[in-house]
Parts: sequence; C-alpha cells; structure tokens
Amino acid sequence: MSQPAIRPWLAVARCSSKSTNISRIFARHQSTEQNNKPLETPEDWHAFRERRAEQRLLFKFFEPYGSTQNADNTFKLGNALHKPQAHATVSALLAAGAHFGHASTRMNPNFVPYAYGTRSGITIIDLDHTLPLLRRTANLVRAVARAGGIVVFIGTRPDLRPVVTKASERLGKQGFYVGERWLPGTLSNRRQFFGESVVDKTRMIPDLAIILNPLQNVIAINECAAENIPTVGIIDSNVDPRLVMYPIPANDENTRTAELIAGVLSIAGREGVALHEQDKLAELKKRDKVSRQKTSRYISNKTYDT
Repeated sequence: MSQPAIRPWLAVARCSSKSTNISRIFARHQSTEQNNKPLETPEDWHAFRERRAEQRLLFKFFEPYGSTQNADNTFKLGNALHKPQAHATVSALLAAGAHFGHASTRMNPNFVPYAYGTRSGITIIDLDHTLPLLRRTANLVRAVARAGGIVVFIGTRPDLRPVVTKASERLGKQGFYVGERWLPGTLSNRRQFFGESVVDKTRMIPDLAIILNPLQNVIAINECAAENIPTVGIIDSNVDPRLVMYPIPANDENTRTAELIAGVLSIAGREGVALHEQDKLAELKKRDKVSRQKTSRYISNKTYDT
C-alpha cells in the first residue's frame, strides 16, 4: 500500500504547501475596527488603508488639544531617586506604598488623627493628611534655603544612604547629609568633637533637619531640639507625631516612599537656593545703583561749588 493511501492528508498538505504559503503572505491577520477577520482580497486591503489614513488625519488634527505626556516625561517609580517629582500627588504616594502602616495593635494613640482605618490588621495611613503636610514642609524647605539656611538630611539605614546623598547634592553648598550612625554629641558636644578652631570658623548648626527614619535617630532629634533646630520627620503609625516639629505621616520603612518625599523636599530646597542666588544678585545690583547715585550726586555738587 502506498504512503498517500495510508496518509491522504499528508499528500494533500504536500501538494498545497506552496499555495498555502502564498496565501499566508497575502492574507495577513490585521486587526480592523469592525472585526478581526483577515484581509483576503485587494478590496479589503484598500478599505483598511483608507481607514488608517482617516485615523491619522484625526490624530493629527486633535494632537494639539491632547495630553503632552509621553514615555519620556511621565513619572515612573524607578525615577524617584535620580529624577524625582517636583510636586507630589496622592496617586504617587499611593504607588510608592506610603499608606501602609504597622500592625493596628502597635499604633501610637497620638497617630489616630492621621489613620484612615485598618485592613487585615494593618493600619492604613490617610494620604489626604500626608499630602498637605508634605506640601507645607516643601514650602518650609524652600523658605529656609532662600534665606541662605543649611539643610541636613538624616537617614541612617543602608537603603537610605543614597537617598540622603542625592537629596543633599541638589542643594549644593547648603545641603548636608548623615548616612551613617548619628554620633551622640555631634551638636551638643561639638567643641570636643571638632575642636575649638573648627567650631569658631565653621558654621556647625544647621537651620533645618530632615529625618527619614526618626525612630532610630531620637538622639539627633533631642540634640536638634536643644539647639532650637526645627525638625522634619516621616512618621509611621507606631511613632508619636509630636516627636518632630513638622511630621509627615507615611511609611518610614519603604525606600520608595523615602525617595519620593526626600526628592520633593530636595527639589523645593533647590528652588530656594536658586531664589537665594537671584536675591543676592538683585541686592548687588541695588547696592551698585545706590553707589552710582551717590557718586553722581557727589560729582554734581563738586561741579556746582566750582
């Protein structure tokens, strides 16, 4: 018995293999607006191309009135460290996990006003309170930097070291950071730490301290309070908000949350530094103008006397 008789479908497939390949090349499966049927005839291809041309014209006409967001200028969580947002939003805080607190049994009683509720035994932080407090703190950092103040970022966990490093770099000469353990007495006993001459010649007291993990830096907070330095801190549900002067209720154990908050505050500080430079330039121009007016007045008086 011959092989085609045993397997008739194989013989048919071999005979029609060339025509099948040609039909596959011609009848490409393209999605259309009406249905998902393949384009089999030239008329189908012509109608499909006309619809595509009409869509391009519509897109081109409405493009100036649409959104300007694209893949380059859209915020991504991976950009929180190197390209942070200038203005935080509730959606960004939610995506960063800022709403997750500790177990409800560990919630501090003074944190109740900032708690949205509990779910599965976990305290949910109310981001409607977090956002305005973050914006208030950003305005504070901008004002301090504009006045020429020094801002120090403190984050003593290993995952927070690059965060405080990048944040302080955005402020230039007005930004400092502490990425290792805070040594007790850094501020209160600074003359023994750094020496008399260094303390007398160098500005040692910062004007604002931003602490990303305040529960592990209570000593630093106490020293700042003794030196009348305002403090900003990310306060989780197990921390007393009265620990710092400007609390920001959020998840203090999430690196993305710290990156987002530190990025917003550091960009506000960078804006304040730029405004400080503009104010200095305006003051120099004003002084130069006053000196020129005095010089011209003096010359005119001399000419009148002669």
